[in-house]
Amino acid sequence: MTFKMGIDLGGTKTEVLILDAARQPLYRQRCATPAQDYVAILELVAAEFEQARSRFGSDMTLGIGIPGAISPRSGLLRNSNTQSLNGHALQQDLVSRIGCQPRIENDANCFALSEALGGVAQGYRVVFGVIIGTGTGGGLVVDGKLLNGPHRITGEWGHNPLPWRQQADGISTCYCGKRACIETFLSGPGLARNFARRYRRKLDSAGIVAAAEQGDGACIEMLERYYDQMARALAQVINIIDPDAIVLGGGMSNIDSIYRQVPRRLRDYVFSDFVETPILQAQRGDSSGVFGAALLWD
Repeated sequence: MTFKMGIDLGGTKTEVLILDAARQPLYRQRCATPAQDYVAILELVAAEFEQARSRFGSDMTLGIGIPGAISPRSGLLRNSNTQSLNGHALQQDLVSRIGCQPRIENDANCFALSEALGGVAQGYRVVFGVIIGTGTGGGLVVDGKLLNGPHRITGEWGHNPLPWRQQADGISTCYCGKRACIETFLSGPGLARNFARRYRRKLDSAGIVAAAEQGDGACIEMLERYYDQMARALAQVINIIDPDAIVLGGGMSNIDSIYRQVPRRLRDYVFSDFVETPILQAQRGDSSGVFGAALLWD
């Protein structure tokens, strides 16, 4: 029996999963990611892989979800907000340590694959997966297959400018060097920064949501703006791809009101006389990415 191992290499935590031939979990573990130390990250992945092989046997595939993507031209990792990974030949360095070829994909791609194959979007033909957490990413799955272009950036909607921008939105500089990226509005840190700039108060995204639920007027107003910004950003995706379903993951996807408030606002921006695109919450939660990493070998 061939086992499938997935590793989700997050900025703060690393999750490990092993699936059997029926895609059922046999083993799961989480540990802290040594995000500032590239060599320590390599050693962590190698140690987890060797430990798994010693327990379950050598017939083991490995898929890894990472922030960023490996350039098909240089072979070096780029665009990662875990910045210690950038500029390194991650694939080659791992092969030299573990002696086999892992499949490595962007973490949002892994998330989209997971939800399309066995999660909330199973049965939909075209699925756009969205991560809204400390960053904002996306992935596209068609007929159960991950779609990736020649630059390996398919789904990177978070680094396009927020469409139909309004004066009240404000403008922030993104870590990528551009200004007004969708990520600077829809990520958790982006919401907190924009709230602090507008209201001269410091609350994190969870604090803003909690205060809004208690009737805080400024927080309610900020979330209303957030819903509209998300509707504009997702409407642009619908206008270009017209997916059968959009799935949200990441910490911000746990805001229940998103699923009531955003769909009704899509009508203002989608280039159609009706909008039926379902906006779904991920079924596998923050473990969806590691399932997708393991399924890279399906």
